[in-house]
Amino acid sequence: MLEINNLTVEIGGRRILKGVDLNVEAGYTNVLFGPNGAGKSALLMTLMGFSGYNVVEGEIIFKGEDITHMSVYERAQMGMGIMTQRPPNMSGVKLYDLLNVISKDMKDTEELAETIDMVRFYERDVNVGFSGGEIKRSELLQLSAQNPDFVLLDEPESGVDLVSIEQLGKTINNLLQKDCKCAGDRCKHGKSALVITHTGQVLDYIEPDRGYILCNGTVMCSGNPREMLTEIKEQGYEECIKCKLMKI
Repeated sequence: MLEINNLTVEIGGRRILKGVDLNVEAGYTNVLFGPNGAGKSALLMTLMGFSGYNVVEGEIIFKGEDITHMSVYERAQMGMGIMTQRPPNMSGVKLYDLLNVISKDMKDTEELAETIDMVRFYERDVNVGFSGGEIKRSELLQLSAQNPDFVLLDEPESGVDLVSIEQLGKTINNLLQKDCKCAGDRCKHGKSALVITHTGQVLDYIEPDRGYILCNGTVMCSGNPREMLTEIKEQGYEECIKCKLMKI
C-alpha cells in the first residue's frame, strides 16, 4: 500500500527527515514511536503532501504509483486520509456541510455521528470552540465520511480524557476494519494505517502489525510494536539510539 524509500525532507532549509525507509502492507496497521521533535508528525504531513515539507531526496510510492510531488487533493482522491494532531479551526464552515461534501455514504456518516455524539455539532463551525476530545471525534467522523483506503493518525489519544479514550479507540478500530468482510483469523482486508502514539493507549483498541522507532529524523529499528512499547517504557529511546550506533 505504501513504500517510503530514502525519504529526506527539509522545512525552511532545515533537514527534518533523513533517509527514512518504511513500508505499510495492504490491510496492515503500523505504529510509529519516537520522542518529541523526532520528525514523526513531519513524516505524516509529508506523506499527505502539505506545503512547506520539501522532499529533497527519496520517493513515496502509494498503491504502486509515485506520489512524491502530488498535491494533497490528488493524494486524497487516491484514497489517503489524515487525522492531524492540531487541526485548524474552519470558521464559516458548518460540520454538517463539510461532511455532506466529502461523505461517500451520508447515511453511514450520520449513524456514526449519533454513536459518537456529534450530531449536536452539525451546525457548529468545524473545530471552533471544540474541546480536545470533541476535535478528535470530529476528525474521526470526517475520516469515516471520506472512507480512505490508507489512514494516517497523529497521536489520536492526545488531549483526550480517560473516559473518552475507550470510545475513541473503538471508533478507530471500526474505521480501520470498515471494509473487512472475512471471518476466522484476523482479516487483512481492512484499511491500512500508520499511527503515531506516545502513550501507547490506542494499542488497547487496535491490533498493530509492525512498529517503527523514529529518532533524530531517521528510522532506528522496526519490530513487534507491543514489545517495542514495553522496551521504550523500560529503557527509553536512548537505548534504541545506542543499539543503532552499535550496528553501524
